[in-house]
Formats: sequence, structure tokens, C-alpha cells
Amino acid sequence: MNVLLALQAGAEQANPIMSFLPIILIFVVFYFFMIRPQMKRQKELRNFRDSLQKGDKVVTTGGLYGKITEVADYYVMLEVAHEVKIKVDKAAIIKDMTDAQPAK
Repeated sequence: MNVLLALQAGAEQANPIMSFLPIILIFVVFYFFMIRPQMKRQKELRNFRDSLQKGDKVVTTGGLYGKITEVADYYVMLEVAHEVKIKVDKAAIIKDMTDAQPAK
């Protein structure tokens, strides 16, 4: 009887990796399906904001459509109507509308 208990105790201690394997697999799945795509989107958005130029048509997070008239380090000036310009933080620019088709 003592021999069986000793064998069971030895078998349980021999596979500590097997007990952590499900947790490791869950982390790997989260990384490839959630964390990595989010980091990729953030990098693309940062590159887009760094490449903004005068004359680009953009949309802000608040839904304002406008054309960039001035680009600075942390903000852009948007012309939202004829001779109506607003100062918008670069972090609020989310989309380039230069290639977008007008609504019918």
C-alpha cells in the first residue's frame, strides 16, 4: 500500500508542466487573437497620424468631417466649412476620407 502511495506522489511531481499547460495555451490564444491584432491596429493608426498632410480629408472621433489646412506636432487645423477652421488634437483623427465616395 505504501508503494502505491509513493508511486502516485512521484507521478504527480514528475509533470508540473502538464498542470500549467492549459494556462499557457490560453495565454497563447489570447496573444494571437486579441493582443497582437490590437497592437497592429495601434501601430497603423500612429503611422497614419504621423503622415497627415495639408489638404487631406479626415474624420475626427466626434464625427466631424474636414480638410486639413495646417499640421503641427500635436494638433491639426481643420476646415469644416468655408472659412470655418477648428483646432483638433491629432489623437482625435481616426480616418482618411480622401478616397471616399460622396454620399448619394
